[in-house]
Amino acid sequence: MQLRYGMNPHLPASVTPVRPGEWPLDVVNGAPSYLNLLDALAGWRLVAEAADLFGRPAAASIKHLSPAGAALDGPVDEVAASTSAVDVAELSPVARAYLRARDTDPQSSYGDVVAVSAPVDVTLARLLRRKVSDAIIAPAYEQGAVDILAAKKGGRFLVLRMDPAYEPPEEEVREVHGLRLVQPADKLRLTAELVRVDTTGQSLPAHAVEDLLLGQVVLRHTQSNSVVYVRAGATLGVGAGQQSRIACTRIAGAKADAWWERRHQRPYDVAFGSDAMVNFRDNVDEAARHGVRWFAEPGGSIRDDEVARACHEHGISLVRTGVRLFRH
Repeated sequence: MQLRYGMNPHLPASVTPVRPGEWPLDVVNGAPSYLNLLDALAGWRLVAEAADLFGRPAAASIKHLSPAGAALDGPVDEVAASTSAVDVAELSPVARAYLRARDTDPQSSYGDVVAVSAPVDVTLARLLRRKVSDAIIAPAYEQGAVDILAAKKGGRFLVLRMDPAYEPPEEEVREVHGLRLVQPADKLRLTAELVRVDTTGQSLPAHAVEDLLLGQVVLRHTQSNSVVYVRAGATLGVGAGQQSRIACTRIAGAKADAWWERRHQRPYDVAFGSDAMVNFRDNVDEAARHGVRWFAEPGGSIRDDEVARACHEHGISLVRTGVRLFRH
């Protein structure tokens, strides 16, 4: 398949399936670029994993290979509804999931690639018709939804249908500057057991376990360094791709603050996750400013005790997962 262009418009590009004839997706409308496919596949893997773990629709708003926001189906509050000028009673579960995901950081979601784990219905299509967005990937489209979406962007809106039964190869291969890097596909299953008990042996409440686990899924599909703030099954702020973790924590914290400010509330009961070990207590001090009550990270730093003390001082329950979730 010829693509519109490569990573930048001056580069031609094409795509072929790794296993001849086995395409994981098909193009329903529009023509993909190299980056469209990278973003769409990154988003699909996130929402497919989240939906499998939690048993309800999941959605993500993808920008530059990382989620600007991600969420499970759940209640849509008055602020999110009024911002998008929708009647909550008319929203389907998959539409609610996407609205909650996009509400994380509406500014960064401008021109996003939408990923949803459930079939796209007319209510989601109508919601997207009013959003500035470039593409969507989903396992199916209900009658009437494609017609609405195909009319976006003068008919150029990209609609991709993913085969949910597709199993990728056992190995991942990347070629860079004459080198071929090969590793097994990461099939480690993230489960609630990773985040159920804190370092003091105390069991966490069910809602905190869910938020911490959702945070781990989001981190797995976010460019490292990465951190995430989560509450009630939706991200409040995602920090991605910074060279220092504290920069990620501050950036994501500012996004979380903006989420609370739109609601004229002070932050409280927030879960926080880091894709790798936290080496300094400054991340804990910063996270506490944004209402963090629960914190999950792999551990393994020479300053683990210092980080644990900081959590204790701030009244934050610390969970050590032992699992690093870098993504480069």
